[in-house]
Amino acid sequence: MSGVEGIGIHDEIRERRSDFEDSEDERQRSKIDTLENKAINASSKFTHSLKKRGETKIDNRVPSVSIEEVRDAQEETAVLELRQKLCERGSLPARHDDYHALLRFLKARDFNIEKTIQMWEEMLRWRKEYGADSILEDFEFEELEEVLQYYPQGYHGVDKEERPVYIERLGKAHPSRLMRITTIDRFVKYHVQEFERTLQEKFPACSIAAKRRICSSTTILDVQGLGMKNFSPTAANLLATLSKLDNSYYPETLHRMYIVNASTGFKNMLWPVAQKFLDAKSVAKIQVLEPKDSYKLLEVIDSSQLPDFLGGSCTCPVEGGCLRSNKGPWKDPDIMKLVHNSEGTFVRQITRVSSDQQNFRPGIQLRPSKGRFSDTSTPESGSDIDDPCSPLGQRSSTYSRSDPVHEEVRVLESNGYYSCDESIPGAEKAVKSDNSRHTEDQPLQNC
Repeated sequence: MSGVEGIGIHDEIRERRSDFEDSEDERQRSKIDTLENKAINASSKFTHSLKKRGETKIDNRVPSVSIEEVRDAQEETAVLELRQKLCERGSLPARHDDYHALLRFLKARDFNIEKTIQMWEEMLRWRKEYGADSILEDFEFEELEEVLQYYPQGYHGVDKEERPVYIERLGKAHPSRLMRITTIDRFVKYHVQEFERTLQEKFPACSIAAKRRICSSTTILDVQGLGMKNFSPTAANLLATLSKLDNSYYPETLHRMYIVNASTGFKNMLWPVAQKFLDAKSVAKIQVLEPKDSYKLLEVIDSSQLPDFLGGSCTCPVEGGCLRSNKGPWKDPDIMKLVHNSEGTFVRQITRVSSDQQNFRPGIQLRPSKGRFSDTSTPESGSDIDDPCSPLGQRSSTYSRSDPVHEEVRVLESNGYYSCDESIPGAEKAVKSDNSRHTEDQPLQNC
């Protein structure tokens, strides 16, 4: 009996041990399930938190804007060649590394590379000596309000192609009185300051409003009442100084000019004299209109954008009228947020057109920026291989012919957006798309 009892006791012990082990396994599994559930819940909360943060970020982002550019293939080839040579000479500061700026200087020298280099380097020397890069901040033209009384002028609206319109009422100008208020040197500084403001603010604002690249302006000179009394030696000196400065340092920014209300005396006497201060290219862009032909302005400028004294319907209610209003896209606070805001996103749609008008769009090797855009790229993307100004970049930088290219640029500074620099942070390869037009709205960093 003792043997049987011993066997029974051992069986009971084994059963209890088995029950205990089963119970322990259940407790362990329960603990694991609990931990898994906690981990899943925590992960869900974290993911939800990230999603909410991401949604909030997107909601708070400045809207993206698509800017269309059409580039001539031969012009682009010339710009790339000029850029390469300027890089080799150390004559391409980051803030001036701009596709359209280079193109303007090439056009001014009929695409002669050597002459363009000489003109470009003279411009850089002048900017350094004159302080043009900081003139918006450093110079204050306190006498402006008085000056405008004796030299009425200003920007007002845009033409039908969204270019800014600049107007001067030369017939109401009084050079002798003007020189009692200011000096030629100070007026020239004011002129340079306004040119910089146009490049850094007005052209970008017009580009955003038009959703295409705007790089030039339309000018109207109202010469009603202009006679020899207005065209004094002082006026001639001022005209010569401004013309030389514009042609040398801000070339190809004039799209067209209309001289309106031109009398027979102006056409026969003053206009031939004035032409001597202008280069042939500028003269070719100028159309002289007699009073009976002033209606032609309405063919290029909408009535609502043209002051009533020029045949339009605009009568700005501000003191001083239309020329004091500074009316234009650059007065729109939402547009100027995009021009100045570091969070603004811009998508450039670049279409390249060959000389025979056949559309083709080369893929562009997107390179990290060196100074104009913030450098958030990887170490590899910031290597010399990606920089065409480096010895390695000179051999490896390629612009292959391929599909449409959509480039996105995010503004960092007021003039950063307006740059046409192909350097975009964090991108090391060409971006391609199909033949349909579309925009890519991705957060990047800042014409």
